[in-house]
Amino acid sequence: MQTKTMAAGGYHYIPGVMQYSAGVAALEGYRIVRARFFDVVPMKEGFERIAAHLAEIGRPPEAFCACEMRSPGQFSEDGFAAFNTLYAETLRAWNIMEGDDNPVARSNICPEIGAPEEPGFHAFCYTVKDGDAPKTFAIAGSGEVPEGKANYRDHIVRPGETSPEAIREKAAFVLNEMERRMGFFGGKWADTTAAQIYSVHDIHPLIETELAPRGVHRNGLAWHYNRPPIVGLEYEMDCRRVFDEIVL
Repeated sequence: MQTKTMAAGGYHYIPGVMQYSAGVAALEGYRIVRARFFDVVPMKEGFERIAAHLAEIGRPPEAFCACEMRSPGQFSEDGFAAFNTLYAETLRAWNIMEGDDNPVARSNICPEIGAPEEPGFHAFCYTVKDGDAPKTFAIAGSGEVPEGKANYRDHIVRPGETSPEAIREKAAFVLNEMERRMGFFGGKWADTTAAQIYSVHDIHPLIETELAPRGVHRNGLAWHYNRPPIVGLEYEMDCRRVFDEIVL
């Protein structure tokens, strides 16, 4: 599998599933910027604010390349499919997504405390023109299950288990997937500017056994007390190499 180019947006991406790509990287002459909302913004309003921000800085909607979402709670597989269908409507309207080919990377997780009342945006990434830009990328979130299977439940690593050893195996799977995705862009942990972990389970034992040996902790770790989006998943991560971050 090779990356594909979203020329109108100034980035290339790792083909993934209908709901998101596995990651994006800016094309030569562009860099990725990350914008975080001060509070979670409901999805419809969030798309409107994203479009307004891009227009204000002179970038087209197609420059939208990644996002981090928050949801009230974990979805059933049918519920997740319905949410993804609604989410994809805007991407198609913006001429980003054609059919089921979705270039936009995404994380969508569920705060255990203080969850929003409806799905919304926590942060998003977009490209801007920059002739001297360093390499930038944003890797989509992954839980402990391979994508593209007929369902999630039959393929989860150590399903139904939350012992320290089970969490370690889940984390190892996710770390391997992060590394695989970064590899499409020639990236590794030493290139990242941030790594985020989403789990309600104790991650401290993982630092010495899984995270530190790989160098994941080089800039510290952002641990969000959140659950992955699908019932049955317990551990998710994403990571990025982005030098410009703002709060809206």
